Amino acid sequence: MNWHAIRAIYRFEMARTFRTLTQSIASPVLSTSLYFVVFGAAIGSRMGDIDGISYGAFIIPGLVMLALLNESISNASFGIYMPKWSGTIYELLSAPVSFIEVVIGYVGAAATKSLMLGILILATARIFVPYEIAHPFWMLCFLLLTALTFSLFGFIIGLWADDFQKLQVIPLMVVTPLTFLGGAFYSITMLPPLWQKITLFNPVVYLISGFRWSFYGVADVNVGISIAAILGFLSLCIGTVWWIFHTGWKLKA
Repeated sequence: MNWHAIRAIYRFEMARTFRTLTQSIASPVLSTSLYFVVFGAAIGSRMGDIDGISYGAFIIPGLVMLALLNESISNASFGIYMPKWSGTIYELLSAPVSFIEVVIGYVGAAATKSLMLGILILATARIFVPYEIAHPFWMLCFLLLTALTFSLFGFIIGLWADDFQKLQVIPLMVVTPLTFLGGAFYSITMLPPLWQKITLFNPVVYLISGFRWSFYGVADVNVGISIAAILGFLSLCIGTVWWIFHTGWKLKA
């Protein structure tokens, strides 16, 4: 394993983040803070509790997950697409670096950025809404697994995309709607019985439900199923990346 190559890729990607702090960190935190102000402080104070939890506190896991999914995908997809677009990918292809090392470097950096963002959003939420974390270890596990899984998913999108528009299609047209319909702002038990069953086909439901359980000990679905779902998606992403690089679909400009 070429750890020097992994460290070089990782440090380059992290340096790009710190050069664009406003876009990479400040903008997502500010956008999520507006949700806390509107839904948590303004609207939440006029709504009843959900499962014994104030509405403002109830939506925190969903909002963190919304930001985490989108930023993980965007960071990883943009990170690998930019060298393809600019042509600097040939420097990487000519270096003695295996595809495993490339994946670890880019995905590791994207996951680190997403974890930083998630923690900052949690800290910001404390300003607007009081909340407690019942299972901090499992909260960190869900954060780490989600950031890693969707960073890997974003890396796949970056390999697939051949223009900037394709980078935004899946995050905007698929992931964001699934998150809003996956219980980010409500409990799926509030839906009619038929829609409760339909909602269970939404994979994001299991992520938000498990993450909310780590905060308050309540969940819409069994937490074991939530963990199995995220591990299953992680395995699928790993298998997809392995298939891509072993069937001749190499990095190319």
